[in-house]
Amino acid sequence: MNVKYLALLATVSLLSIGTFAKPEAGSRILSEVIGTQALANPCASKANPCAAKGKTVGGPLAQKLRGKPVVVDIYASWCPACKNIAPTLSQLKQQYAGKVHFVVLDVSNRATTAKSEARAKELGLSQFFTAHKTQTGSLTIVDPATGKILAQHRNNPNKPDYTKVLDSALAKK
Repeated sequence: MNVKYLALLATVSLLSIGTFAKPEAGSRILSEVIGTQALANPCASKANPCAAKGKTVGGPLAQKLRGKPVVVDIYASWCPACKNIAPTLSQLKQQYAGKVHFVVLDVSNRATTAKSEARAKELGLSQFFTAHKTQTGSLTIVDPATGKILAQHRNNPNKPDYTKVLDSALAKK
């Protein structure tokens, strides 16, 4: 028992020394100690969706998305927020049919996420998808001319929040 405790204490000491000296050294030591590859912090990539307003989606949108505002839905079948905003999204699709592009990126499982990743790449939304794929239940409105995010809401079924931005974007055309 004492030997295991001392070994654990020594491991923690080595990890903390390696982490403070060089972060990559700490990861290397951790992987050597536990015999696996050290994993990155999954929360490090999560961004505040409200902080993205005014940022660009990361690259030029594909030609097929140009000319009309784009509403990007990060969707998962298991997501309660997605189910909450589904009626609003349906109403928006009916109201803006032919005037607005609606892109659904499904991250329900690995297979649908891979398909969505390929579709995002095809549409010029790769960087956006990479940055936001963990933010299910979010609707993002993108200006096709500039690639700027005009609005982004998460779990917001309030239709006027979207129509205000979409009407404004359509009026600028």
